Amino acid sequence: MTSSASQLAALGPATTFIDGSLFLFAFLNVATTNLYASALASRRAGKGGRGGGGGVGVRKNGMGNDELPGEGVVRTAAKTSLYSGIGLMFLLLAVARPLIALYIGPEAAASPGLLDSAHEYVKIRALSMPTSLLGGVLQAALLGAKDSVTPLVSILYSTIVNVVGDYLLVTRYRMGLKGAAIATLLAQLAGTVAMVPVARRKLLSKGSSLGLLPRWITKGTPDEINSRTFLKFAAPVLTLILGKISAFGFMTNAAAGLPGQPVTLAAHQIALSLFFFASPFMEVISQTAQTFLPAYGVLPEAHVGDKSADPREWRAASNGLVLRLEKIGLMVGIVIASVVGSIIAFFPGIVTKDVAVQAAARPLASILAGGILLTAPVAVSEGTLIARKNLSYLAGVYFLSTALLPPVLRRIRAEGGPVSQVWICFALFQLFRSSCFVGRLVMAGNEKRKEAVTAVA
Repeated sequence: MTSSASQLAALGPATTFIDGSLFLFAFLNVATTNLYASALASRRAGKGGRGGGGGVGVRKNGMGNDELPGEGVVRTAAKTSLYSGIGLMFLLLAVARPLIALYIGPEAAASPGLLDSAHEYVKIRALSMPTSLLGGVLQAALLGAKDSVTPLVSILYSTIVNVVGDYLLVTRYRMGLKGAAIATLLAQLAGTVAMVPVARRKLLSKGSSLGLLPRWITKGTPDEINSRTFLKFAAPVLTLILGKISAFGFMTNAAAGLPGQPVTLAAHQIALSLFFFASPFMEVISQTAQTFLPAYGVLPEAHVGDKSADPREWRAASNGLVLRLEKIGLMVGIVIASVVGSIIAFFPGIVTKDVAVQAAARPLASILAGGILLTAPVAVSEGTLIARKNLSYLAGVYFLSTALLPPVLRRIRAEGGPVSQVWICFALFQLFRSSCFVGRLVMAGNEKRKEAVTAVA
């Protein structure tokens, strides 16, 4: 067993644990983007509202300045994310090792050093949970405010710190997985710190705070939205997130029980890491849908109370935007899938120098590319359905698809099949979801067109 293969194998369950924990609270980001964008849309339509600003009853902050629309959303999300991150950090530090051992199973845990390396990585990365969750909701609020530049600058800072940290700690000082974890910890901290002052300036009125400290310390009563309002939207989204986490967790668990460890698990980890690399390119289109579509659900201020205003025109404009986003998503998916597939098939040395791992990963190239391509319509359609508040349907699809996946993966693990079968299951998983989501949008569009024809007749 080579050291690089062992490190890659340990990285698999470790990153699944950390990324799964972050994904678990990603519902905060989705809720923040949608609720903030809706607050802005309501303000522009002249509806005002708590935490939304505008109209009669505009709230004043402690400095006597008018609060901006959506301030209550930002404060609630920021406080919830920070406190959740602190709790998650202590939980991971306390129970990570036995959970990782249970997760990977006795076969993989028996590999020398694998469990120790994975546990050490998780302990270090756990320290970043508070800032990671806070950074996520700040980025979501900025996107809801149609500010995509600040998150990009934050990612740039984070990337620079991560690259420099990896070079110094992993390459120069040969700290291995521990060095990679420290570099990522510092990168996430840098990204969040870069966003905080800009978020305060753009999302809050002058003199307002994010409300991160308890009120008994600040002696203030900053405006926040009702927790029920926030959780009412966030709870169904949590079901979607759990579906995604479960899929990747079941896949890694199945790969950990296949023959040829740790090379098999290392090959799976390469494919999983490349998928996570590709996902943001599609997720940004999903976030675009969640940012811009809520405005089409509210007639603009100029037409409020105007009986001649035709909602069908706004629905047509909304559907036109969705169609453009689907086309963009498909083009992006083709490009990213081609790049990722080519890396594994022709340039595996970019991701690992271990010859055995390269050989094990190469058969995954076309399968992974197909899964990434199918992720494009999934991401765009999912963002559209979230923006249109079709959360129950989304939750139902995720529940059904997640329930169907584990039995198949358990059979693959029991029969000792190749790791490529695990990724074929994932591609079929994405095909099922994309068919359900796109089909839902098509059916909804047809129903609206029938209503329009009936109204004209």
